[in-house]
Amino acid sequence: MEKQKKTLVIGVIGADVHAVGNQILYHAFTDAGFNVVNLGVMVSQEEFINAAIETNADAIVVSSLYGQGELDCRGLREKCDEAGLEHILLYVGGNIVIGKQPFEEVEKRFKAMGFDRSFPPGTAPEVDIAYLKQDLHVEE
Repeated sequence: MEKQKKTLVIGVIGADVHAVGNQILYHAFTDAGFNVVNLGVMVSQEEFINAAIETNADAIVVSSLYGQGELDCRGLREKCDEAGLEHILLYVGGNIVIGKQPFEEVEKRFKAMGFDRSFPPGTAPEVDIAYLKQDLHVEE
């Protein structure tokens, strides 16, 4: 019996057009054995949610590089809950705030917004993959 692959919906939120990191994550997650639905750049919260519903996704992985991630991500957990995605894993990473801020503080704010994990700029995809496998109970 073949194991069911976990499905991730990934994309770059808001008005952000930074595509390179998104492509790197797409290939890394796919190579790691995930079913990856890549929404590309300039993705709205509603597009993430609709894709997660359509694909019965296990996680939404939000990227942002232009510094507005904190604004773009506000309310996403609540919208997920309203759409029946109460248990979906929410990850965010990249340059998600404006200016240099201690990441511990940034992480606390995103946790308070309902994100399960947040990652600073320059995080290697292997770090995300290890946490995804742990959080989604993926056996090696």
